[in-house]
Amino acid sequence: MRVLGVDPGLTRCGLGVVDGGAGRTVSCVAVDVVRTPADADLATRLLTVADAVETWFDTYRPEVVAIERVFSQHNVRTAMGTAQAGGVVALGAARRGLPVHFHTPSEVKAAVTGSGRADKAQVTGMVTKLLGLAKAPKPADAADALALAICHLWREPMRARLAAAEARAAELAKVHRSRLAEAAKKNARAGR
Repeated sequence: MRVLGVDPGLTRCGLGVVDGGAGRTVSCVAVDVVRTPADADLATRLLTVADAVETWFDTYRPEVVAIERVFSQHNVRTAMGTAQAGGVVALGAARRGLPVHFHTPSEVKAAVTGSGRADKAQVTGMVTKLLGLAKAPKPADAADALALAICHLWREPMRARLAAAEARAAELAKVHRSRLAEAAKKNARAGR
């Protein structure tokens, strides 16, 4: 499976494409950071991000998009810009019929390093090691985008199995309730 990981942001939006193979093998296809000038108006900045992502969709043909979920940030303006950039990416993916999944920073850190409290240096170090890269991706937004893709590749199979098991359990419960209701009706008719 090929995943486009996105660490959304207006000043720097990290993009990373990772292929997942058998087991937990992962390989880096591409990584970069889209930059927009802080003095440009919001619409222009979002258009720059959207255009870059469209180019990545065309070039790398991901099967799914993994975006960092905006978590609480102290700076509301930064959080808004991050959310808006993530929304532009999600919209572009939806227009192409690509599934979009959001992962929190702690989920990504835990998947890649084993600790949801890992710092950026630990995440970058593990991403470099897991992907067998000659040098660490820079800036941190690039490494974070790759970490998002890896996180999705490793978490999605379990999430899908869990969802299938929950759906099957719900179906079995529905059948069981139906049988109980039918038995109760038979008992009520027999007791008349």
